[in-house]
Amino acid sequence: MKMNSTRRECSLLGVGSRCSVEVTSEERGHPIEAALQSESDFGWRSAVSGTQTIRLTFDQSQNLQRIWLMFEELENPRTQELVLRSRSGDGNFQEIVRQQWNFSPNGSVREIEDYAVELRDVRVLDIVIVPDKNGGEARASLRSLRLA
Repeated sequence: MKMNSTRRECSLLGVGSRCSVEVTSEERGHPIEAALQSESDFGWRSAVSGTQTIRLTFDQSQNLQRIWLMFEELENPRTQELVLRSRSGDGNFQEIVRQQWNFSPNGSVREIEDYAVELRDVRVLDIVIVPDKNGGEARASLRSLRLA
């Protein structure tokens, strides 16, 4: 998995530390910053289909109480899978949640997940998105991401 790394200010996410943000791909005009900024109208979108990872690596360990994500799909019916996992100072990843959601342009077009968590000393947070569990050509997207 090749990741593209870019330095971002995580205070946009509601946490008080700097971090680096890496994504496996990014469509021009839909950068990861768009999902991190509250005034954005379009969010992040991958440049290619298939499983995508957004990785936040914090400069200082973080205690997280809430992870809020919003996804939107207006065009293609599909079943998306989301996996959240964190890594603390011990170096081992811990799966936080694995969730599937069915998008239907004529019905369910928006998925909002608001997870209350008690994560201590988080160094890395991964958001893994499988945009279409049936292997279709859908591309991953994330409209908004907030942490507290």
